[in-house]
Amino acid sequence: MVISTTLIIVCILIIGIWVLIEIKRLKHKLFAIFLIGFILFSYFSVAAIFKDSEINFKTSEGLIEAGNIYFSWLYSVSMNVKSITINAIKMNWGVNETLDLGN
Repeated sequence: MVISTTLIIVCILIIGIWVLIEIKRLKHKLFAIFLIGFILFSYFSVAAIFKDSEINFKTSEGLIEAGNIYFSWLYSVSMNVKSITINAIKMNWGVNETLDLGN
């Protein structure tokens, strides 16, 4: 009886430790995925914004101007996402009762 109780406690501890390690690994995976997504988003957004511009990235004035342009673009994108989300929430998402299927 004592051996089976001890075995159950040891199994619970092993499972608990395994779950904690998996949770920690999941956090690292999620952070890595977030970081990769952030890097890809930054690269493609900078490439799209500055592809036709004549900004000199070798001077401090050019870097400041590029930063202002990029962050103003980022702000306008976030405001557009906010506006789209608000409009989607305000829509009537109920079932249309007047739908006639030709019966």
